Amino acid sequence: MSIEIVYETHSLTEDNEQGVATGWLPGRLSAKGRGLAARMGDRRRDDGIAAVFTSDLRRAVETAEIAFGGTGIPVLHDWRLRETDFGDRNGTPAAAIKHDREEYVDRPYPGGESHRQAVRRAAGLLADLPTRWAGRRVMIIGHLATYRALEHVIHGTAVEDLVAATFEWREDGWEYILN
Repeated sequence: MSIEIVYETHSLTEDNEQGVATGWLPGRLSAKGRGLAARMGDRRRDDGIAAVFTSDLRRAVETAEIAFGGTGIPVLHDWRLRETDFGDRNGTPAAAIKHDREEYVDRPYPGGESHRQAVRRAAGLLADLPTRWAGRRVMIIGHLATYRALEHVIHGTAVEDLVAATFEWREDGWEYILN
């Protein structure tokens, strides 16, 4: 039985606005990000979502709290949905991470992980979803690594192609069917 997945990234952060690659650091939503998270809730609260799965990093948790707090929809935190761990480069300029990201498809960032490891980690959550959520509609709030895992698992896109591609953020997110 398939699972409908609604995917959205965590909302806009102070680091996003300042051009910083937060990685495994917690991050904080900006004022604009809190407004975007509220709009996410307006779009999704009555969208048939049975549960929300979110990265346990603060910026994703804050997005879920604003969007779904008080709705009765369970919000489940899972570390596997975290962004790629840039290791020693967490909190560095995003332009530097983007510039040489293809060098780290299989080679871990110093003190961190590779993009393929991050995709494999997030894919672990996707593999576990059918045990409880088959036939349901769930939402995932994550990061770029989460998006790459969804595209890799559901559409079969090669990790190297996903890392090389330019990511285009969508305010209304993406929808997937996991069979």
